[in-house]
Order: sequence, then C-alpha cells, then structure tokens
Amino acid sequence: MATTKKTAPEVGAKKKAVAKKTAAKKTVKRAVKKNVLPLIKDDPWLEPFADAINGRHEDFLRKEAELTQGMKSLDDFANAYNYYGLHRLDDGRWVFREWAPNATAIYLVGQFNGWAEEKDYALNRLDNGNWEIVLDKGMMHHGDLFKLQVHWNGGCGERIPAYATRVVQDENTKIFSAQVWAPETPYEFKVKDFKPNTSPLLIYECHIGMAQNREGVGTYEEFRTTILPRVAADGYNAIQIMAIQEHPYYGSFGYHVSSFYAASSRFGTPDELKHLIDDAHAMGIAVIMDIVHSHAVKNELEGLGRFDGSYDLYFYGDGKREHPAWDSLCFDYGKNAVLNFLLSNCKFWLKEYGFDGFRFVGVTSMLYYSHGLGESYGSYGDYYNGGQDTNAITYLSLANKLIHLVNPHAITIAEEMSGMPGLARKVEDGGIGFDYRMAMGIPDYWIKTIKEKKDEDWKPTSIFWELTNRRADEKTISYAESHDQALVGDKTIIFRLIDKEMYWHMMTNDHNGTVDRGMALHKMIRLVTASTINGGYLNFMGNEWGHPEWIDFPREGNGWSYKYARRQWNLVDNEELCYHWLGDFDREMLKVIKSQKKFNETPVQEIWHNDGDQVLAFMRGDLIFVFNFSPTRSFTDYGFLVPTGSYDVVLNTDAKEFGGFGFSDDSVTHFTNYDPLYADDHKEWLKLYIPARSAVVLKKN
Repeated sequence: MATTKKTAPEVGAKKKAVAKKTAAKKTVKRAVKKNVLPLIKDDPWLEPFADAINGRHEDFLRKEAELTQGMKSLDDFANAYNYYGLHRLDDGRWVFREWAPNATAIYLVGQFNGWAEEKDYALNRLDNGNWEIVLDKGMMHHGDLFKLQVHWNGGCGERIPAYATRVVQDENTKIFSAQVWAPETPYEFKVKDFKPNTSPLLIYECHIGMAQNREGVGTYEEFRTTILPRVAADGYNAIQIMAIQEHPYYGSFGYHVSSFYAASSRFGTPDELKHLIDDAHAMGIAVIMDIVHSHAVKNELEGLGRFDGSYDLYFYGDGKREHPAWDSLCFDYGKNAVLNFLLSNCKFWLKEYGFDGFRFVGVTSMLYYSHGLGESYGSYGDYYNGGQDTNAITYLSLANKLIHLVNPHAITIAEEMSGMPGLARKVEDGGIGFDYRMAMGIPDYWIKTIKEKKDEDWKPTSIFWELTNRRADEKTISYAESHDQALVGDKTIIFRLIDKEMYWHMMTNDHNGTVDRGMALHKMIRLVTASTINGGYLNFMGNEWGHPEWIDFPREGNGWSYKYARRQWNLVDNEELCYHWLGDFDREMLKVIKSQKKFNETPVQEIWHNDGDQVLAFMRGDLIFVFNFSPTRSFTDYGFLVPTGSYDVVLNTDAKEFGGFGFSDDSVTHFTNYDPLYADDHKEWLKLYIPARSAVVLKKN
C-alpha cells in the first residue's frame, strides 16, 4: 500500500472570502466571453445555445479553481486514497482514516480483536468529519479481515471502509469483509511508460469471470495466460474489462458497485490483476476499465448507502437519491467531498494498477435530471432545455481533465445514447473532454434491420448513412454488437441470423442455407462497421467467431448455474466446425484495417451506391471496399470510377478459407480501364465480379 501523506485534502474546507469569490467569477466570465469556444465556432447550429454552453464551461472553470485552491492542479487535489483507508507506515505501524461526519463513534473490528469493539481500536474524531486511528506494529497483519462498527445518533451498523482496496466474500456465509492487503513484496511492473496504439483503437470487450471455457468463475490468472494470447494473435490492441470494481451481486455484470477502490476478489488478488495488465502492455495491448460513477448499489452493509447513518453522505438525500430504473443510488456531484472521492478514484486506478483509461458507464443517466428516460433528443434544443444536470456535467469535465493530467496518453470513452454535442471534445474547446463516444445507435440499427427487413430490402444508402452519421469533430467507437446484445433476453447477431440451426448445422462439411446466409452476413456486417470507423472498433469476446447462445449469470431463475456464464473456446478451436472460419475472417479483417496507416483518420470517400442493386463501394486511402448485399444477384463487370492503377484483392468474405463459396479468383490483379471523360480526374473504371451476399477489399498497388 502507498505510504500516507502528512496532510488531509481540503475536503469540506472553508471557502474564500465572498469578495474574492465574486472577483473570480467575473474573471472566469470575461475569459469565456472574450473568445468564442471552438465547440460553437465549429458548429454554427450551436450558436443559439451559446449561453448554455458557455455557462457549463464557466461552471467547470469555477469548480476547478475552487477545488485547487493552494494547489497546482487537479492532480494534487485527487489524492484522497493516499489519506483515507488503511496504510502501513514506514516504521511498521498502521494508520486508518475515514470520512463519516454523522458518526458518533467508530471502531475497527476484525480477526485481530475477535470482531469486538475495543478501546484500542477506537478511531479518534478529527476536523471536517474525519476519523483516524494509528495502530502499533503487530496490531494488524496482511490478510486480516476487518470492518468498521459505525455508531450514530439512534443506531449503529457494520460497514466496509469506503476506501477499502481489498474486499472478500466468505464462501459459506456470503458475507463481505475488507481485507488487509499489504504484501511484504508488492508487485513491480515490468513495463514502464506504456503508450496505447489508437490508430485505430481496436477494443476487445471482456469479462474476467466468464472468459474461461469451464463452468465457474474465471480468474485474472486464467485470463492472463489463456485469453490475452488470443487477443494479441487476433490483432486487437486494447481490452476493455468489465466488472472490475467490487460488486456484491455477480449477476449485475459489475454495474452495481459497492467498493469503488477494490478490484473484485472473485477473480483473484490485486497482484494478479497487476500481472495481467503488465503482460497486456508487454503484448502492446492497452487495458481500459469499465468505471461506474453513474450510480452505486443500495446495499448498506457492503456499500455506501447509509455509511455513517445519514442518507446524504455520498448521495442525494431527497427524491433524487434513488435511480428510478436501476434500483440504485445517485451520487450528489454538487458536494466537493463526493468529487474528491470520485476524482481520486479515477487517479487510483491509473496509478495503482496502470490502467490506460476508462469507459464511463451510464453517462446519459448522469447528464440529465431525467436520466434520459423517456426522452427523444430530436433537436439541439433538447440538450439545452434546463434538464441537464450541471453538477454531473462539471464532474465529468473535471474527471476527463484529471485523467489526462495523470496520463496524457489515457483513453476515455463515454457510454452515451442521447448524442449531446461536445461530449467528445476537449474541455478547453467547450466540450466535456472524452476522447471517444460509443456509437450506440449502430447495434440498434443492425438489430432492427435483421429483425424487420427482408434481405431484399437492405439499402446500402441507409447502411452507409447510419455508419457515418456522426459529428465530424468527435471520435466514436463503432461496433456491430457488444455484451448488451449477448445477454439472456436478447440475441447476438449470429443467433438472430442462424438461430436453432446453430445446434445442428455448424459442421464445415454441412452446407446449410440458413447457416451459409448467417455466416455471410455476419462477416459483411462486421466488415462494413469496422471499415467506416472514425475512432475505434469494439467487439465483445467470442462474438467475433459467432459464439452460440447467450450470457446468463448464476441466478435463482436458472438454478444458480454457470453453464452460460462462460465462453466455449473449444468451438472456435475445432477445425471441423464453422466457428473458426468466422474467427479467421475477423483476424484478417483487422490486419487489413491496420495495413492502412492512421486508418481511422483517413477520410471515408463514397464511390458508389445503388439501392436497386444493393451495392455499396467506398475508399479509404489505398483501400477500396465493395459490398453486394443482394441475396440473389451476382454482378459481372460491375464498374466503379477509382484512381488510375492496379488493384489486388486483400480480403474477400466469400473466400473458401472463411467458409465462403470462393466464386471469385482473388489471385487476379485488377487493372483500371481508361475513359477519356474522366482523364482529367485521374480516374478510370475498375470492373469487378461481385457475387451475391459478399464483400471484397482491394488495395491499390
């Protein structure tokens, strides 16, 4: 554990004099109004809402100035984890601190004192709601289980420390306790100063506990030794790990967090997680963490629900306290102590574990007082109608500013559905500061298309518009499907396309019409989605090779079974099954994308679309992508105007090595045909044979 700092952060400290504060406000307003924010300058349609955008930017500047009084930056402010919680001092003693303003007495109870309240383990009250105890060497040991016994006027209760970095569950009683984690030889990272590759960012979304083949709970060690090599071999340069922060209910997918500073002990030890991250970096793989700051679990014994007996310590104390849809609690982002807790949490995961960034979960819920429920967001006015939670927006802006101060190469991604402008623009530009936003409309589009449209009605113009309809000044993470579509109650793309036939006709020597169609469209959907990115591409583990069935975590409704909370890697490893063809295609697809330098920054130039033929073609750099979505019509000598030269096929969804029919001879070099009408444009006709329901990628020589 880190050695404690000498002074506490100024949580709840007195504000500056009113005169100084008023002067600071005027200075901030003058700074904002002097120059038009780039966010507004780049999008004239935002000019009518300039006051609202400037206002939220002023809120950020004011709060940053307030939090950093007497400090250099937010980096100096976000050190709560070095002060609170349990720390071993250089002389072998222990110090423990907690923030609990409403408490009247607090005791450390654990294995070291028979879980009894003892005078020697009573905390002393300090200023500003802080409590502290210093213990002699030998009064606690690495591995000891402990909790807090918190008293308040009218009651008391056991609590797990808010800054606990290790929380474990008893296998028999199912009770959670904090655990002293201070090994004599802490893990030492071998890879220093890792820098993620974001040209483009290719994300493998994963869950440690269900990454293993066997029925049960997977571990950090299993993932490190068996899954990481697969990810590296497949060509992904980032993993996005779900369910890291400790959560009492396994089936919540990690989204109902109880201990925000503790890596889930279900999967192993903190050192084993660090080893996993270290090995990923050695393979050139960035490690992004799903961070849940949008809400918290309601549990009081395990979580922060009524930590010191009060209802409003970390959360709202009024009608805004409970999330109306998630059965959880909503943070009060207007309190400086809450900002200190959450901002320090961001810094903790970056510094202590070496994570390369975060996907912030549930951002839409944070941005609006309505949590985005029942809202349509059909025009710009919907984003600036007074329904925005300015405190939450300020927090997200502060978090992004801090994260990039701590690690300039860090990656931040917003899971956001409403499309708020500026979400993925720099804070200095008037944005909220994320590097990327999830293109959440794309998987919804594919589901709707597969469910509601006949193959003959798939329109290339609609597909291309959906995949490229985004703000030019904001980077997105595109994906055909994520874990959301793989959960029980929903269906993955492969299951929607093939369904029950997957149980009987996935042998490589069994050509079934439904399977052939499903595999062809599965490849085409992924290729057109990945090839139109402007930021990054995401895939959930196993979906790239068409993992059958759904994800269903142990619960009462399924007899607490682990049967579906796993990934059946034996299927893709079996050369006699079709799954390996899809996996092989995904690997080659990423290889082609990475062959174009700065692929995600290269303009997507449409060459051709024809809804009648169901043909689409576009170009990125030296690569040309051609799609024929028609289920029945193949085309001979189908022509496109392209830059003059010769082209070789580098990828074909219909190739036999990917389970296709191999109708085209991909060894042939294609030469463009001269046309005097387009000579001045340096373009000629490229004529191709395009089989039905197939796509081809060509590279200019």
